[in-house]
Amino acid sequence: MRDLCRLRHPNIVQLMDTYEDAEHVYLVIELVTGGELFDRIVEKGSYTEKDAADLIRQVLEAVDYMHEQGVVHRDLKPENLLYFSQDEDSKIMISDFGLSKMEDSGIMATACGTPGYVAPEVLAQKPYGKAVDVWSIGVIAYILLCGYPPFYDENDANLFAQILKGEFEFDSPYWDEISDSAKDFIRQLMCVDVERRFTCKQSLNHPWISGNAASDRNIHSSVSEQLKKNFAKSRWKKCHELLISYLLRLNVDKLVSFVLQCSVWWCAGQSFPGLLYTAMGGKLTPAPGRLTLTPIFLGNVSGGSGLPGWPCEECHVVMSREAQHCPAHIPASS
Repeated sequence: MRDLCRLRHPNIVQLMDTYEDAEHVYLVIELVTGGELFDRIVEKGSYTEKDAADLIRQVLEAVDYMHEQGVVHRDLKPENLLYFSQDEDSKIMISDFGLSKMEDSGIMATACGTPGYVAPEVLAQKPYGKAVDVWSIGVIAYILLCGYPPFYDENDANLFAQILKGEFEFDSPYWDEISDSAKDFIRQLMCVDVERRFTCKQSLNHPWISGNAASDRNIHSSVSEQLKKNFAKSRWKKCHELLISYLLRLNVDKLVSFVLQCSVWWCAGQSFPGLLYTAMGGKLTPAPGRLTLTPIFLGNVSGGSGLPGWPCEECHVVMSREAQHCPAHIPASS
């Protein structure tokens, strides 16, 4: 903690101080109010390679400073990049140092980070160092230029196999108008061979960052469309996890009250079926003394008193009043 308190950089969310009592540790953290990176890009009317290069330059400068101080972040991803303020020209800030580690505190070999952004050497369970942060920056740069991740699979084992091989493509038509310099920059950062992978300083000297190689062509339409398409699911998953955590804390009376009042949850600006839990025995096994809960999905129905629908007799999925069949048991057409 003391080491993190000493980090002073304009693009790093500062840990101001820490306090602790018998039960808690309190962190006083610099306030940033500008929102997440992807939200700002989607909201913009114009967005170019130069904009992306400027964002990555700020991240590289901050990470280069961290590395000089012996700190490895180990969890760089778009969700941890926040705007300092709502100003249009606001700087970007690196946040969330929960997985960071001092390089001189011992060999780093723990598998940690976020799937999709983690470096191959971490997955290979080899000792690793500062280069893992550079790989993650390469992944972020890739997404900033096309709106989707370089590695993706619903199955984590397949995803990790892609990362270990460094298999990614510059797919047409999404990359057709992106400069060769940008593609070369990404290849240098997302290099499986750690010895050949660029450092932060080398990356800052690349023409795409330090020169005029970045295109000023407006790519907002294609990038924002792909960002909305590919990252809404991750937000749904985040809300899902928060909801599970909340429901596991409820006693039976509060759970029933919650079910009666809930109809539609919102995520990333779009409505989706609220994920409810009923005390009917099921897949989740909470800590001893808590209920075992089974998920039931609530249709897109308006609020009102009483239950918003009725449960399917087979799987307990709650259907809307208008539904004739459970979505999971629609009769086969003749």
